Amino acid sequence: MHATGSRNRLTLHQLDLYPGDTLLDRLARTLCQVGVLPRKELHEAWEVAKRVHRRYRGGRVVDLACGHGLLAQAMLLLDDTASGAVAVDKRLSGNHRLLADALAATWPRLQHRVEFVEARLEQFEILPGDLVVSAHACGGLTDLILDRAIAAGARVAVLPCCQALRKRGDLDGWLDGSLAVDVERATRLRAAGYHIHTQSIPAEVSPKNRLLMGAPILPRAAGMGG
Repeated sequence: MHATGSRNRLTLHQLDLYPGDTLLDRLARTLCQVGVLPRKELHEAWEVAKRVHRRYRGGRVVDLACGHGLLAQAMLLLDDTASGAVAVDKRLSGNHRLLADALAATWPRLQHRVEFVEARLEQFEILPGDLVVSAHACGGLTDLILDRAIAAGARVAVLPCCQALRKRGDLDGWLDGSLAVDVERATRLRAAGYHIHTQSIPAEVSPKNRLLMGAPILPRAAGMGG
């Protein structure tokens, strides 16, 4: 088994690690041709995307703190019913377009369905029908993403990291500090009227592997703002 949590870049030297005809193998081989993405980021995005896809489909995918924007595009590959995707970051990766062009060359249905926006996360408008996703938005950025999704009444899925950077709550007497933070996040979503799901991606992909998903129990009517 190859090291799915490796921070080494996927290059032509790793092509033989993905010999199959699965969507993951085909995606990996495309990324190996590009040679800009750490192997860890591929598997994080894939593990998050497939779990979110099992719960939520359709609407616009909004990938916040997107980095290269791979999570947004993986969501579109899994869900043809999604209307499109927007990948948003304060500063987009310099290689995001190279990666997007390679994916669109392999999967032409991605063409013109992914928009990249360089903006502060608090400035981008979230709509009630959106599916907000984020993988490893550092520290308080995960809380900002949850706040934005709740304000809009949008579905949301986050894979937090660097929880210890946030002030610990009253649960650390019982729980590890980072777990206490994530429990508080799940409780906040539930208190906001969300039906939540908690899962984990494989620890060998990332030790920061807790996935929190939520959807409003009573979706907002179209046109209602946050």
